[in-house]
Amino acid sequence: MNIADAQREVRTRFAGGFYGQAVSGVLWLASASLATWGRPGAAIRVLVIGGFFIFPVTELLIRAAGHGLELSKANTLPRLGMQVAFVLPLSMPLLLPVGLFRLNWFYPALMILLGAHYVPFVFLYGMRMFAVLAAALLGGGVIIALYRADSFSLGAWYTASVLLASAGVGRVLVRREATGKPSRRI
Repeated sequence: MNIADAQREVRTRFAGGFYGQAVSGVLWLASASLATWGRPGAAIRVLVIGGFFIFPVTELLIRAAGHGLELSKANTLPRLGMQVAFVLPLSMPLLLPVGLFRLNWFYPALMILLGAHYVPFVFLYGMRMFAVLAAALLGGGVIIALYRADSFSLGAWYTASVLLASAGVGRVLVRREATGKPSRRI
């Protein structure tokens, strides 16, 4: 199987990242709500613990939506996907000293880690929109840490919005590709 076909298969099954980013966006919304109207510790726990369930919930949604077909055995990209999946949890111990030093840097630091996590998705899905998503998260994390560190919840609200918007964009792009409508290269 060539790379372009493997990427198209990943894009199609995962609807351009729609389900995973939607689940992640809702999780970030829950955390943002707790960060704004609850306690910081609860907001952090919801995001960190809930993060371990993003992929299983995504898989359930994909199957419920009828996209449950497995990727072909000739497609080796799921191996890359598995490696990418472990990058974020393995880098999250960095958040402990950041949060202990300055709690308001927790979300910006996680935004930077999440943005870096999305960089390999550009190749995995064959979609440049993931480069835009990565840049929005990385840049947003840096800007919020440097210029808006007075707000604990701002990064969570921003990330939830970016993830949900990106989920919608990914879904639209994959639907256009499936219907053969002309669009600029994804």
